[in-house]
Amino acid sequence: MKVLLDTNIIIHREAEKIYNLDIGQLFFWLDKLKYDKYIHPLTIIELNRYKDQNSLKSMNIKIESYNQLKYQAKLSDSIKQISGKVDTTANDLNDTQILNEVYENRIDILISEDKKIHIKAKLLGIAGRVYRIQTFLEKVTAENPDLISHKVLAVKKVDFGEVDIRDSFFDSFRLDYQEFDKWFNGKSEESCYVCYSDNQLSAFLFIKIEKLGEESYSDISPIFIPKKRLKIGTLKVTSNGYKIGERFLKTVFDNALLFKVEEIYVTIFNKRPEQEQLIEMLEEWGFYYHGIKTSKNGEELVYVRQFGKNLPINIDNPKLTFPFFSRETDKYLIKIEPQYHTELFPDSINTKEDKAKYTENEPHRNRISKVYISHAPDRNLKSGDIVLIYRIGENAPKKYSSTVTSICIVESIKDGFMDFDDFFNSCNRRTMIPKDDLLNKWWNKFPTYRPFIINFLYAHSLPTPKPTLNDLINLGIFADPMSLPKGFAKLTSKQFEDLINFAYNRKK
Repeated sequence: MKVLLDTNIIIHREAEKIYNLDIGQLFFWLDKLKYDKYIHPLTIIELNRYKDQNSLKSMNIKIESYNQLKYQAKLSDSIKQISGKVDTTANDLNDTQILNEVYENRIDILISEDKKIHIKAKLLGIAGRVYRIQTFLEKVTAENPDLISHKVLAVKKVDFGEVDIRDSFFDSFRLDYQEFDKWFNGKSEESCYVCYSDNQLSAFLFIKIEKLGEESYSDISPIFIPKKRLKIGTLKVTSNGYKIGERFLKTVFDNALLFKVEEIYVTIFNKRPEQEQLIEMLEEWGFYYHGIKTSKNGEELVYVRQFGKNLPINIDNPKLTFPFFSRETDKYLIKIEPQYHTELFPDSINTKEDKAKYTENEPHRNRISKVYISHAPDRNLKSGDIVLIYRIGENAPKKYSSTVTSICIVESIKDGFMDFDDFFNSCNRRTMIPKDDLLNKWWNKFPTYRPFIINFLYAHSLPTPKPTLNDLINLGIFADPMSLPKGFAKLTSKQFEDLINFAYNRKK
């Protein structure tokens, strides 16, 4: 496998001081999988523009360990057309030349943190071969579970005082904020969220509830009007293939719901690739640029997300208004086997299950985005529809051990796959089902009637005790245990409302 590494990857890898801790994991996997690492001649030219002669000399020695492309593929008319639409600088044109090696199939995959490269790859139809560090790590950890030697623990809520401020993880914060250590030590009794990989801090989140009228916001322009807000005070996630960023966003949204805030916001610099990726993730989930925060540390970008159940729901792109949903769409109940359920929905764990089994992370556990694979004849679900997750019980009688656990929102439906690889790539990192099972138990189960995929967002866990099949029968949703359909059941709006009202309003 030939892997071309973009200039930004080489710079971060070979710099004197490494602030992007993701680089180590990337090269660990490249070596583990015995992939051939290549660099482009334009990368060497760009590296030689370094003004620091000591760094330049060191860099030139190090890049000798990479394979260098001897020849550059000529640009086709197609890629020239895309370049004309996207490129505005000389560096952009160089990036197009680097991307062209993938387009012309001289290189298998490209790894780059450059935003425009990914835009061009999508327009050229080769996005599946162009990765960021995070998406590459997601791919290889999902495809090679037997090669994972490190343990990544689940997100945990702790006090600041339990976290080692001297950890190099915080070096980038110290670089951006003069007073970071003093601020951090002053929070010793307050709570934060952390994730560790082999005892090394790999993710950190701090959130703050700001009550109406308690903050002046004089350093933000345009100035905020008074509202109850949740501030994402500190957020950093190193890439490790485990989608911790989405897990942290779920924590943010859960707290915003709990404290009934009207708005969520974050202030962030845009100096480094990891900050740019964080901004992209926030924008994907409904945050938008508001303005600038000015302080002695410089100017930070301010991103805001309106929050509340009375806001208009975006049915076509439910991520933008997640976790809220429209009650005007269709509703379904989907059955999931118990061995899959808690792996996909760890927040909806059955009270009789052992929580200790779920202390380690898995990519499918952390994602808000999930997939459901089905051969059902009804393939008419659409974006914005509501899905209730029904966990099939292990013990008899099933009408007491089977429960409705979660509310999800349909994001999209994918059907008509070209081949198994297309199917596998569409569900790979959102499911716990091994590749062999996806092939034999799903793809080849009915060769003339291939499965389809429902992409949905895990929005809410129903309160405990969760409604049982017996409750569904008593509510008149099903006549008896034998009346449940094999795939999924469409519910009327009244049935949905009756079930939700029962779940949230009955005496505990």
